[in-house]
Formats: sequence, structure tokens, C-alpha cells
Amino acid sequence: MKKVFFLAISSLLLFSCNNTSEKQTEQKQEAKTGEQEHNHNESSEMIELNMGQKWLVNNEMKPFVTNGEQLVALYIKNNKTDYKFLANQLKEENSQLIKSCTMKGKSHDELHKWLHPHLELVKSLENETDPAIAAKTILEIQNSYKTYHSYFE
Repeated sequence: MKKVFFLAISSLLLFSCNNTSEKQTEQKQEAKTGEQEHNHNESSEMIELNMGQKWLVNNEMKPFVTNGEQLVALYIKNNKTDYKFLANQLKEENSQLIKSCTMKGKSHDELHKWLHPHLELVKSLENETDPAIAAKTILEIQNSYKTYHSYFE
């Protein structure tokens, strides 16, 4: 009887420790990304329209998309070269965009199909050391905003 009791307690402790480790690993991964401040499902699927119409984005989020898009347009127009500074500005706009998100459901999921690759582009720009590759990445970011406007209003 003692062996069964000991085995049951050991199993319970082992399971709860393993579960805690998984939660800690998840929390560490979320902390590392920094950009993901609320839960969402990431997907590499193509963005879908809302029955042929653009998805509505809450008004609190729109200024941060517009600001980021304007930062890129001015950077390109003025032939600027400090792409690290641009990356930091875009990162801040994206952070505010995420903080202001109150969207739920399918529209939220579809927005994240755009947002996740967009965040990756900005992160890539931030870490880039080659100005030629940075210039290409900036054009990809500009195209990312065009994609946003194709699916969201």
C-alpha cells in the first residue's frame, strides 16, 4: 500500500513539475519576442477578406499603422540612410499598435496574418548590417503596408 501511495505522489509531483516547466518555457519565449503582448494565433496562411470586403480595424489602432507607413514613405522620399533609426521608430509604432488592439475573433486573426510577417520585417531591418539588404527590406516593409490596405480599413 505504501508503494502505491508513494508512486501516486511521485507521479503527481513529476506531472506538476513538468507542467510548470512547460509554462515557464512558454513565458520565457513570450518575453523574448517582446512584440507579442497579447495572445493570438500565428499563421502563415494567406489573409482572407471578410466575405469579399476589407476587415474593420478599431480606430485606436489606425494611427500607428498610418504613422509607420508615413515614416517609411518619408525615409524613402528623403533618401535617408539611418535605417537603424527607422527600425526603432517602426518598432515603437508597432508596439503601440499592439497595445491598442481590442479586436477579437476572425478580424483579429486575419490582422495577425499581416502583423506577424510585418513585425519580422522590422526586426530584420533592426538587425541588418548590410545597407543594400536594409534598402530591400525597407521596400518590403513599404509593400507590407500596401498589403495591409488591401485587406483592412
